[in-house]
Amino acid sequence: MQRRLLDYVIVSLKGMAMGAADVVPGVSGGTIAFISGIYEELIESIDKINLNFFKTWKSNGFRMAWASINGSFLAALFLGIAISIISLAKLIKWLLINEPILLWSFFFGLVLASIIYIANQISKWRFTVIVAIIFTSILSYYVTLAEPFASPDSSIYLLFCGFIAIIAMILPGVSGAFILLILGAYQTAIDTINNLVEGVTTGNFNLFKDAFINFALLAIGAVVGIKVFSKILNWMFKHKKDLTLAILTGFMIGSLNKIWPWKRVLKWRINSHDEKVSLAEQSILPTYYEGDHQLTSAIIIMVIGFITILILERLGRKKVV
Repeated sequence: MQRRLLDYVIVSLKGMAMGAADVVPGVSGGTIAFISGIYEELIESIDKINLNFFKTWKSNGFRMAWASINGSFLAALFLGIAISIISLAKLIKWLLINEPILLWSFFFGLVLASIIYIANQISKWRFTVIVAIIFTSILSYYVTLAEPFASPDSSIYLLFCGFIAIIAMILPGVSGAFILLILGAYQTAIDTINNLVEGVTTGNFNLFKDAFINFALLAIGAVVGIKVFSKILNWMFKHKKDLTLAILTGFMIGSLNKIWPWKRVLKWRINSHDEKVSLAEQSILPTYYEGDHQLTSAIIIMVIGFITILILERLGRKKVV
């Protein structure tokens, strides 16, 4: 596909929308790609990235190899994603520390509406579809109750998190940030991005080095994951769409427990920076929350999050039409 400079600017803007979605648990970057009309091109371009790139480079030159993987499209898209993630990470970190109830309320509204959005795409409600929703809802709920099997500071665990979270880039409906949240590595990922930027801007080499190692581990896991899962998930979405959507729906229903705004900490741990952070939490009613439960504000923010998904869904309908 022949594109002008303005076309690549538009692709970058779509990438920025995807990046914003991937920072927020509940909105899928894959959904944004689907709505904006670049989903199929993205999947096909990712599938083309393999060792043949180097063979083409050697025999026909870099320009031909770059064109073979639609490199300019991918570069423009991922540049937009990177700009958006870096820009929003600091805001998310501030909200996690200073306004956790309101932030999680917004996320809760997003995910609640996403469940309805995904379920509405199921064309035939067969018995297997209903069973899949019930089973994955129960399984996902118990996953949210379990303690992470490793510390988010563990190198192997970060590789694993990057490997799993990249699903969001491939399949519309699941947010990569949401998966990181379920795995207990969401705040670690946000801190990594912020520390990476801060290390560069302040010249703090030690801060940059530690952040870069974590970032590289997440990135390596993501690269491996995107190659392993892309063909499988793409096949499932095309040939077993209802069952796949049912699994996604059930997964998100059960996971609502994880993003419930009002929590009681059951167990603490000390992270690599000697900071006390929660390891296990229990969802509680707002009235049992210690401190200001901000119930009215939280409900308003939930509604805003819910409406955000409805707007995206409407935009998606217009795109299809």
